[in-house]
Amino acid sequence: MRKIEEVLRLRFELKRSHRQIARSIGAASSTVADYLRRFTEAGLSWPLPAALSESELEAQLFPPAPKVPLSERPEPDWAALHTEMRRPGVTLMVLWQEYRASHPHGFAYSWFCEHYRAWVGRLDLVMRQEHRAAEKLFVDYAGQTVAITDRHSGESRHAAIFVAVLGASSYTYAEATWSQELPEWIGSHVRCFEFLGGVPEIVVPDNLKSAVTHAHRYEPELNATYRELARHYRVAVIPARAARPRDKAKAEAGVQLVERWILARIRNRTFFSLAELNCAIGALLVELNNRPFKKLPGSRASVFAAIDRPALKALPSVPFEYADWKKVRVHIDYHIEFARHYYSVPHALVGKELDARGSATTVELFHRGVRVASHIRSRRAGGFSTCPEHMPASHREYAKWTPERLREWAERIGPASACVISAILAARRHPQQGFRSALGVLRLGKLYGNDRLEAVCQRAHALHITSFKSIESMLKNNLDRSALVDELGTKQVPLVHENIRGPEYYH
Repeated sequence: MRKIEEVLRLRFELKRSHRQIARSIGAASSTVADYLRRFTEAGLSWPLPAALSESELEAQLFPPAPKVPLSERPEPDWAALHTEMRRPGVTLMVLWQEYRASHPHGFAYSWFCEHYRAWVGRLDLVMRQEHRAAEKLFVDYAGQTVAITDRHSGESRHAAIFVAVLGASSYTYAEATWSQELPEWIGSHVRCFEFLGGVPEIVVPDNLKSAVTHAHRYEPELNATYRELARHYRVAVIPARAARPRDKAKAEAGVQLVERWILARIRNRTFFSLAELNCAIGALLVELNNRPFKKLPGSRASVFAAIDRPALKALPSVPFEYADWKKVRVHIDYHIEFARHYYSVPHALVGKELDARGSATTVELFHRGVRVASHIRSRRAGGFSTCPEHMPASHREYAKWTPERLREWAERIGPASACVISAILAARRHPQQGFRSALGVLRLGKLYGNDRLEAVCQRAHALHITSFKSIESMLKNNLDRSALVDELGTKQVPLVHENIRGPEYYH
């Protein structure tokens, strides 16, 4: 029973404040204020009429709500509200306020929330997940592959199927690639963003090696190239937790749809190229995205156009350029090796570990995040790309490794070794470029013995061989223990000619 009369007595007879009255009756100050407001609106005065009972007073202050016709209190369109909930910043309070603005006598907020949640609970589990517009893109590979047949040989090669699904609209992208390796993985992302016409806030991949170098529950380590792609497109990459398929339920559902509505329909077709397969996938992908939802209005394509597409971030002015990353160490010749070619760096970095980034056109070297060298990429195996400014003005700091010291080391092994080392250094434009090969040859003496190395160097000098790999191969095949003979079985005598440099040339 409400203590209405006590509130009125304390207020009008004893002139107590709202806070004092609230403490006296054990209620909130706002409750006291509400009683007094209703008393004034009801047109009553103090003291109350003697014939007015407490129940009659309560009826005047708290009249029952008027019965509103159903036409003035319609039930909201829950499917449309569910679609609106995916837009950024939209809440149930905002939607209820809009509903009451259109229907002033409509249902209260508590009823509105309770019935909306009950309606959502009747949807499929995947649909119950709340995804904001353009917030997440889930990516994965289908478990099935598609065979591509060579027209000439008849041999088949299986292509992987890349699948990407937007969280809010379930708009789906799919394509075939030759493998799940890093170049194809990165290329599929670039083409997917172009297909969408924009970039989401977050990409959620699985823990495949092309995405995650080291899987971890809390701090997974992304592949360096994948991390660079994320920076280029200003997108966050949050891998799904290992063995937690619900983290990427959208991707799982998208893969299932692609397998059922695309791959199953082309299972009996024979494809002769990757382009032909992707053409077939693209045509069926349009049908998949335009199929109406079963329990929601519209289709993937219509919801994408209404919700996701306007919220996507703009694509960068240029697409991402694929590049490989590699940890390298600077050798004593101030060069690093990348894809079997050697590139120079400032000589002060000798012995340091660098990050090498190789794109189709350039090779860049970074030390602690700062670029220290850049070269035009060369495909010449075993070649050198040397910038003059990277070379030291004087090799005093590196007196330990000079052409003279290498020759002295070789002379202690034997004259043939000295001739080979001198030939290796003379064959390079800069002697420092031959340090690596010369050291490799000299250290073979520790592995096979100086006597065997000297014997092999005699053979190498006679055949004009200056390659470390060739000399090493001779030792492995015991060619130092067989005489150097020509095809007629006679011992071959070194040629003497004015155009041929002998050992004395290097003294």
